[in-house]
Amino acid sequence: MSTLSGKLKTTIVAAAMAVTGSVAAQGEEFVLSSGSQGGSWYPLAGAIKAIAEQMDPKLSITVTPGAGVANVVGVSIGKFPIAFANTISTVDALAGRPPFRKKAENVCNLGTLYPQWFQIVARDDAKVTSIADFKGKRLTTQQNGNTGEFLTRSLLTAVGLSYKDMADVSHVSYSDSVNQMKDGHADIFTLGTALPAGAVMDVATSRDIEIVPVTDEIFAYFKAQNAAFIRRTIPADSYPNLSRDAVAITYGTHMVAACNYSDAVVTTILTAIADNLQKLSAVNKSMATLTLEEMSADIGVPLHPAAAAFYKGRGVN
Repeated sequence: MSTLSGKLKTTIVAAAMAVTGSVAAQGEEFVLSSGSQGGSWYPLAGAIKAIAEQMDPKLSITVTPGAGVANVVGVSIGKFPIAFANTISTVDALAGRPPFRKKAENVCNLGTLYPQWFQIVARDDAKVTSIADFKGKRLTTQQNGNTGEFLTRSLLTAVGLSYKDMADVSHVSYSDSVNQMKDGHADIFTLGTALPAGAVMDVATSRDIEIVPVTDEIFAYFKAQNAAFIRRTIPADSYPNLSRDAVAITYGTHMVAACNYSDAVVTTILTAIADNLQKLSAVNKSMATLTLEEMSADIGVPLHPAAAAFYKGRGVN
């Protein structure tokens, strides 16, 4: 009886080892949700994927388009384990504030990568010099689920307007918004992305544009909603033929992961970023000057345990 039991135990252990070996051989496959095609997140995610897979050939990463608000929800409900997000949106998600319907859970910070700029672009011939001038104009903005679209609604609210006060509102892709601005079917284009933005540069090469500035009162309105907002100035040389600098609302791009997701994968992703900033700066020039201190800064979202260990191991507490 004891001999048979011993043989059975040996068989079970051998089978378990075989299964474990098979899983290890297959490696780790996961989805990394980024941003809209034409934005800054999608190509940056592709670059991180390429470096991480080269570092660890067992990794297989699928980069998919996503959006700032939707990505946080996706990680929270287990749709995918790692995603790009905006600091302000993630803070709102953990608090259960609009546009989120309930508090997000199991969402941890991996690191902040660079500033995001909420850019308010107007065709020069639309004669839009302030947010109050939006009334009766044609607006093109990002699709629902994008942080930029949520900020656009908040911007209108700050001056007592809504989408109903616009002559037309389109929720479309970057490329479609660019075409609408070029073709004269939209007067204003709002988006949250890196500076300079390829989509805005595309418009500026064929149409005269201005960046509509944000007043102190409007920025105070946003800051009261979320302390993570930062006021920065868009220099006039950011795009062709701008006549002036413009104060803008900014926040941070960061990466999030399920708090219980693989320590090994998280460490690989962070190593791929931290050790290859010059390569990544070819995709987004802001990455060239990124520091570990900036990556690990407290933004009000808990660090993933492996991320905390990674920064500590690199001498950043």
